[in-house]
Order: sequence, then C-alpha cells, then structure tokens
Amino acid sequence: MSRPASFYVCQSCGAQTRQYFGRCSSCGDWNSIIEQAPQSSNSRKRTAKFDKSIHPLPKRSEPIETIGVGPVKRIPSGYNEFDRVLGGGLVPGSLVLVGGEPGIGKSTLLLQSANAIALNQSVLYVSAEESAQQVRLRWSRLNEEKSSLQLLSETDLDLVLQELESLKPEVAIIDSVQALNDENLSSAPGSVAQVRECAASLQRLAKRQDTALLLVGHVTKEGILAGPKVLEHLVDAVLTFEGDRFASHRLLRAVKNRFGATHELGVFEMQGQGLIEVENPSEIFLSRKSATGISTIVACEGTRSLLVDLQALVSATTYPSPRRTATGIGTNRLHQILAVLEKHMGLALSRYDCYLAVAGGLEVEEPAADLGIAAAIISSYRDLKLPGGTVLIGELGLGGQLRPVGQIIQRLQEACRLGFQRAVIPKGSGINPLKEEISIELLEASSITEAIIIALGADPGKDEI
Repeated sequence: MSRPASFYVCQSCGAQTRQYFGRCSSCGDWNSIIEQAPQSSNSRKRTAKFDKSIHPLPKRSEPIETIGVGPVKRIPSGYNEFDRVLGGGLVPGSLVLVGGEPGIGKSTLLLQSANAIALNQSVLYVSAEESAQQVRLRWSRLNEEKSSLQLLSETDLDLVLQELESLKPEVAIIDSVQALNDENLSSAPGSVAQVRECAASLQRLAKRQDTALLLVGHVTKEGILAGPKVLEHLVDAVLTFEGDRFASHRLLRAVKNRFGATHELGVFEMQGQGLIEVENPSEIFLSRKSATGISTIVACEGTRSLLVDLQALVSATTYPSPRRTATGIGTNRLHQILAVLEKHMGLALSRYDCYLAVAGGLEVEEPAADLGIAAAIISSYRDLKLPGGTVLIGELGLGGQLRPVGQIIQRLQEACRLGFQRAVIPKGSGINPLKEEISIELLEASSITEAIIIALGADPGKDEI
C-alpha cells in the first residue's frame, strides 16, 4: 500500500499545493509554505484511539469556580539547581524543552537527572541520536553503578509512542525531538513540519498519561532554538543550557515556565564525573582582588542574586574611531553610559578605546549594573582602585541621575552574606537598615558624579587626580 502524499500550505493565505515552492503563487509571500501531514488511515486510527480513551462523550463546559484544583505534585529532578529553574520540580503531564549549543552538556544533564529520578519513579530515556551502546558508555563514565532506568534507541515516532503507551512512565526524556521521524511526512527529520507533528503527538500522549516529558532541542547557528516557533508555544517550559565550552561552568536558564518563575538561573560545573551543582555561584564571578578597572555589582537572575565583577579597560587610541567592545553587556548600553560620562562628568572618553567584560562569561542585561559599569570605566580611565568590600547598585539615566532598582533588599542581603561592608545605592530606594536587618553601610547618591565621588573618595573629573 502506497504512503499517502503530503501537501503544502501557505501560512499567510492558506493556499494548498502538492509541491513545495519558495514563494506562494497566491499571495506572493516568500518562505511561507510548510508541509502538512496527510490524514492517513494510521493517523486517523491513532487519533480516534486517543479521543475515545480521553472523552467517550462530548465534553461540556462548566463554571470556573466549580473546577477542583488540588495541590500540584512535583517530581524532584535529583538536583536542587535543576529544581530551582523548573520552579520546584517536574509537573506530571508537562513538556519541558531544553536547548543549547552542541557539546554543552544537555544529554549529560538529562541522563544524570534520569538516573536520580529512576530511584523513585519509572523513567524512559529515548535516544534518537545515539545508539544504546553509546548511551551506555556515557552512563558508565558518570560512575553510575545501578539504575532502573529504561533505555530505547529509536527514531520512528510511532514506535516511540507505542513504547510510551506500553510502559506509561512517570518521566520520559526524548533526545532529541529534531531526530524523530514521522513516516506520514515526506520531509527529512528536523524539518519544520516533522518537528511540529512529532512534538504535537508527544504532547497529546503526555497530557493523556500524565507523563512529565523532557525534550532536547537543537539550536541554529544564530543561537536560537531550531524548528517552528510553535514548538516553544506548545511546551510548558523552555530552558536554555549555556556556557563557554572552554570554561567549566554551565548556566541553566528558564526562558518560559508555566509552573514557576521565568529567567531563573541554575549553575553547574562540568567535571570528569559529569555535572556538579555549584552551591555558591557568586564565588565563580568574584575575584576578591582590588585592581583598577574592576567594580562589583549585584545582578538578579529570577529569585537569585549574584555578585559579579565587571572589568573595564580604557586606553588611548591612535585611530579616528575608538573601539567599543563589550562581553556580557549590550554594546548599546555601553555607548549610552560612555555618552553620559562624557556629557555630565567632562571625561574625554571619545578619544579612548573602551573594553568591557563580565567575569565568568555571565550575561547581564538589567539596568541595575549601570553604576558598576560607570565606576569600572572611570576607575580604569583615572587609574584609581575602588575600595574593597564595596558594591554598586543603580540605574543611570541620560541626565546623569541615579534611579532606584527592583529587589534592592534581596541584593543587599546577598552582598552582606558574602562579607561586603559598603553599598552605593540611589537615593529614594526606601531602605531602612534597622527594619530590614541589613548590616551593611549604605551610601546614597542622587547623581553619577556624587556616586563616583563617594565610591572613590575623590572627584575623578578633576585633572589633578
């Protein structure tokens, strides 16, 4: 029996065709035509089977206040950092997408987590990219001696769904969703249509069986998740695994989470026996050494506060256009801060190259780092050292004023816990040290000039310094 032919649909106008074209002949849009799965007899049987088991009779609507909601059950992942990013653990019936660069450690993280979960729950690990022997070798390198983890090496979507229906595991891991293949589609695995259909089929099964499903996702050369954007909308949580392959630490971030806070951060370190949790991440990003061009800020990642060193280098240039290079900080943010310092403090920074980097490779996007960036630049420009034990927190306005930032109490408590004695903060932050029980000296400033004078103990705008 021949396989039913798939068809192609334009996402802009809905026109259908039996052949792929780069441009729609009806509306003229480019790259808007995608492949759709045919309604074969196998898919109709599969859909009917699912529908009968879920809803034997038509579902009726009901008032929202009459719907009972019990406590949300969480399945611990075996790692506190992983649970922090997930919002407390895996929720039954949820879909979690984990993406990251090749070789960053996604499979290692999920295999270690699967081993920990398998001690108390049933777990199925589906490897669509590696053979069972390859996964077994990695499992051995992780110093795992015994486990009840079930392993399946398969790329056919129907066989994977059959195994999930047969075992009904509490947790399932698919590595990776781009490697699965739906035979009802003629396109190659990893295409937009294949990823969409495979993810939708897995979602229906996971919701029906209350199976917590972890999907490994590839990224493109631009660093974004591969596949259709509907994949990110389909899942309940999107996690990104980041890090420099030349460094040992890895960062797990929550970009989307329906069961917890977004932009949460978990920190791991890659060692010979696998990934190890980092209990005190601030130690990674702090040098504890006083030098010119270094300042310390408190960055907030979700509910976690991290103390981070900022490094700046300002040197005279012989070229008409000075260089502006930033690592971990947006270049536009750097240009804006340099313009404010030159305008309101009279520093001739337009004749100097400026290099800025965040220690440890962390990405800092929040404006609360503005004061620390400005202090590091001035420290390097005037060859002055910032006093040790001082953190700088504040947003810099275009008029040179300092603005209060959010989560100020949480930031100060973390600085106090790590032994810092002074904090330069904007005026009007509403801090009562006695009431908040913060044993740190607060130095309030209303402008960038006042803050730098307080931090350095001198006026850096004067030429004699």
